Amino acid sequence: MNKALKCQLALHFKTLRLLFLCLLVMSGKGFAAEVKGLVQLNYVKASEESSWFDEGTGILAYSEDSANVQQALLTLSDNFANGVSYEVVANYYQLGEQNLGISQAQLSYKPLSNSKLRWRARVGFFYPKLSLENVDTGWLSPFTYTQSAVNSWVGEELRTAGLEVTLYSPGRTRNSPISWEFHGSLFKANDPLGTVISWRGFAMHDRQSLNNDRVPFAAYPSVIQEDRIFHPNYVEPYHELDGNIGFYLGTHIEYYKQSTLRYYFYDNQADPLEVSHERLYAWRTKFHSLALQHKFNGNTRVLGQWLSGSSVMGDRFVYIDFDAWYVMLSHKYKTHRISLRFDKFKVREDDIFPWDPNNSDGHGVTLAWRNDLDKNWQIGVEQHINQNSADIRATLGENIQVDQHQSLAVLQYRW
Repeated sequence: MNKALKCQLALHFKTLRLLFLCLLVMSGKGFAAEVKGLVQLNYVKASEESSWFDEGTGILAYSEDSANVQQALLTLSDNFANGVSYEVVANYYQLGEQNLGISQAQLSYKPLSNSKLRWRARVGFFYPKLSLENVDTGWLSPFTYTQSAVNSWVGEELRTAGLEVTLYSPGRTRNSPISWEFHGSLFKANDPLGTVISWRGFAMHDRQSLNNDRVPFAAYPSVIQEDRIFHPNYVEPYHELDGNIGFYLGTHIEYYKQSTLRYYFYDNQADPLEVSHERLYAWRTKFHSLALQHKFNGNTRVLGQWLSGSSVMGDRFVYIDFDAWYVMLSHKYKTHRISLRFDKFKVREDDIFPWDPNNSDGHGVTLAWRNDLDKNWQIGVEQHINQNSADIRATLGENIQVDQHQSLAVLQYRW
C-alpha cells in the first residue's frame, strides 16, 4: 500500500472515530437508546471508465483499483411505552461531495391495538418502503454490495421530508393468510428529483445521498454552457423550490410471510418552471414502482422490482420517460449467501432541444457471495459487469457505449 493511500485511509478512519464517539456520547447522556453500527472496507478492481463521482461518465462507483471505506453508519433509536419511537441514521462515505451526515431521521407513532384495522404514522426524513432489496440496517442490501439500478437511483435522489400515515391489518387478527398495508404520504423538499437520471442515466452503486448533499455528474456542454441549458453539473436533491406538496400512495400485500407485493405511485407535484439561485430546476417527476418477493423456503427466494415514470424540466427543456427493473435469485446455505441479479434500464427523451441528447440504456449482471464468520464479522466478494450507453457522451467526444466491470472484496463488521 503506497504512502498516499495510507494517509488517505488514516484521515478517513479519524473521521469515522469522531462520528462513532459523537453518537456514543449522545447515547450515554441519559438516553436509553439502542446504538447499532456497521463498517465495510473493500478492495476493488475497477474498469478505467471515470466515475460520475469524479464528474466522469461511468455508471459505477470506482474508477481505479483501490482500498476504500465503502460503508460506515450508525443508527440511534429508541422505543417508548406510549408507542412513540425514533431512529436516526448517520453515515460516513469516502466517495462523494459530502462525507459525513444524516441519511434518515424519523419520529414514529404506533399505538397499541388489538383491533383488526390499525394505524401508525411517521414524520421526518425517510425512504418510502418501496424496496424489498434494501431491507438491512441503514437501508442497505443484505444480498449484494452493488445495488440495483432502481434502488441506486432511489438512494441518490429520493427521500421523503414529510408525513406518512399507514393503515394496516395483520392476517392473524382475521384468521387470514393475507396481511395488508396502505401507505399515504405528503412531503416537500424533493423538487430536483429526476435531474441525475435525465443527464447521466441510471447508475449502480450503494452510496446514499445525505441531507444537504450534492450529486455530481459530467460537465456536459449542453447542460452547463451559458447559451444552452445553463445548469450546474450537479444536483442538490433535497430542495423545496415551488411550495407545492408532493405525495405518494403505497400498498403492501403479504401472503403467509412467504409472498410479498409492494406497489407505489409517487408524484412530487413540482412546478418545472421554478428555478433556484443556483440554477437548479424543479423537475415534475412521477413514477410507478412494483416490487415482488417469493420465498420458496427459509433459504431460497426470488425478488424483483420494476420502476416506470417520467420527468420534465422547464418548458419541456428536458422530458424523459424512464424504465428500470431487476430480478434476483438469492440462496442461503448455513452462514453463506449467494445472490445473482440481472438489471435492465433505459431513459428515452421527447423534448425540444436536439443538441441535448438524453437517451440512455443498459443492462448488468451482479454475482455476490457473503459469509457470516460470526454475529459481528462478515466477508464477501462480488463480480459485476454491465454494458451501458448514453447519447450525451458524444457531446464530450466520448464513445456512446461502454462496457464496465467491477470486482469487490469486502470485510464487514457490525454491532
